[in-house]
Amino acid sequence: MHRKASWLVAAAVCIGLVALAHPSVAQTGGDKTKAQAPATGTRIITLGTRSGPNLTPGRAQSSNLLIVNGAPYIIDAGDGVTRRIAKAPIKLRDIGTIFITHGHDDHTSGLGSLMSAEWDINRTKPIDVYGPPGTEALVKAAVQYFTLSAEIRISDGTRTIPISQVFFGHDVGIGLIFQDTNIKVTAVENTHFYFPPGSPAYGKHKSYAYRFETPDKVIVFTGDTGPSDAVTELSKGADILVSEVTSVDESKEQRVKAGQWQVMSADERANYIRHMKEEHLTPDEVGKMAARADAKMVILTHLANSGVPNDNYERYATVVQKYFSGRVLVARDMKDLDPLRHHS
Repeated sequence: MHRKASWLVAAAVCIGLVALAHPSVAQTGGDKTKAQAPATGTRIITLGTRSGPNLTPGRAQSSNLLIVNGAPYIIDAGDGVTRRIAKAPIKLRDIGTIFITHGHDDHTSGLGSLMSAEWDINRTKPIDVYGPPGTEALVKAAVQYFTLSAEIRISDGTRTIPISQVFFGHDVGIGLIFQDTNIKVTAVENTHFYFPPGSPAYGKHKSYAYRFETPDKVIVFTGDTGPSDAVTELSKGADILVSEVTSVDESKEQRVKAGQWQVMSADERANYIRHMKEEHLTPDEVGKMAARADAKMVILTHLANSGVPNDNYERYATVVQKYFSGRVLVARDMKDLDPLRHHS
């Protein structure tokens, strides 16, 4: 029995070592066993695919990683983004450019922890965060939040550069907002936000969709939006349209099951239904937009909790394909979308 037990332990150790050496299970941004991003070409990894505000075990909130010629760019930073990046084929310290589509916390709540993690591992080059009005204030608030931790690390001698000298937020308008040797980024305002006159956010906050033009591909991220002519125009001829999608009926059903619907007033219920219909995209609307834009491929993301464990949401893709003849994929966390490769 002892000899058999020893053999089983040895076998388990061998299996564990093989698993640790496999790139898909590497857990840290600096792990040398992790597969590295290719030096050329364009690649997308959907880091987090859950919409807010609900948190679920299998999906992090909205975040995407775009890799162009080996350089990483982050689009949105919802809760869980740093842990997802730890499994991605990049080094955390290499992230220097982040884009935020809008200020909802399911797209921003992971930004502070991402910034702090980069600073903790000795990032010294500036990290720039671009987004609609309010982005600069968001970054400053995140820096302030982590100043306590930073002061402790500076005092114990493990860091010397203040965290405020590494991170910079930039409020940008629409049109061309960023360009380097790898990407050209254009923004339009979408229809995700509706603020009645007199409300705190009226005339103050905006929500953007982004078009990324790389040397070999065009990728559009809708962010959160309702039906929008501006987003459709932005998506014209895109190789990949990464679109939010939702079901009004399923979202309402989940609120009923959670007891939220029952405590809402009649006005709150009416506003919620209007918000879901006018400020988000149903599968039908995604299909119609993709067809009008003549996009080549659609990736569905920002998936609401349906209450079904391991839901694959393929029913959404089926509806999109009623209107759109191109390829439709449903994103999952850490889905590698190298446009040059075949995907199931």
